[in-house]
Amino acid sequence: MTAPIKVMIADDQMMVRQGFTVLLNAQPDIEVVGQAVDGAEAVAKVAELAPDVVLMDIRMPGMGGIEATSLITGAPGSAVKVLVLTDAKVLVLTTFDLDEYVYQALRAGASGFLLKDASARQLADGVRVVAAGEALLAPSVTKRLITEFSKLSETRTQVGSAGISELTERETEVLVLIAQGLSNAEIADRLIIAESTIKTHVSRILVKLGLRDRTQAAVFAYEARLVTPGQ
Repeated sequence: MTAPIKVMIADDQMMVRQGFTVLLNAQPDIEVVGQAVDGAEAVAKVAELAPDVVLMDIRMPGMGGIEATSLITGAPGSAVKVLVLTDAKVLVLTTFDLDEYVYQALRAGASGFLLKDASARQLADGVRVVAAGEALLAPSVTKRLITEFSKLSETRTQVGSAGISELTERETEVLVLIAQGLSNAEIADRLIIAESTIKTHVSRILVKLGLRDRTQAAVFAYEARLVTPGQ
């Protein structure tokens, strides 16, 4: 029997934590192993509990969700990665779909985001997708958010040509399509090649660029100006 997906919930609102706990524990393949009221507690509990997925609120007192996400994922610029023993994925929780802080959280290493009013099914499916190593990038609202805030962010990373030059022409083409929100199946249809080949290209892209997942790949593509906002 497959072990359940271990989830930790970080949110300063008790009702949110308890509500999500009830919804997720009702799923046979998901188990909530802990809760945190702020970012600092989230970082400490991730080190202690090694969850598979962290549901992370952005706005919390003290250490917020963005800094906590950076520490947990070991994103560039963070001081350390928590114990370096956990591969916890972060799923950001937000009240508004076009929230500038969500884009910052994606750059900090989050694998995607969910609105706090998501249905029980959306919440559980989001946890499963992120736990499987994918990114919650498919919804059009996520694509719109990345597009808008890659344009507006004042802290854009100046990406050199070195990373991009490591990619083959086909890998660069796949990276652009990832940034446009296409799934592996859709990319395979677009390029008229096998989906298994696309999966191989995606894996190589992540390794060559030192990225965690598809969300980070999409952010990289926008910041490297391989894709322009609105494209």
